[in-house]
Amino acid sequence: MEVLMSRAEQVIERAMAAVAASKTLREAEAERRRKVFERIQIANQRRPSIPKGIQLPLDLH
Repeated sequence: MEVLMSRAEQVIERAMAAVAASKTLREAEAERRRKVFERIQIANQRRPSIPKGIQLPLDLH
């Protein structure tokens, strides 16, 4: 019976390790996605609004 219990414990340990690894990967991917979308949001906010018909000065010095 002891052999079966230790085998079951080994299986449970491996399963828990797989779940932990999966969670770590999922959290890392979520963090990467958050950073990418944050950069996209910042890029969208930086668009200048230039009224039509206005010529912008161009400094050539």
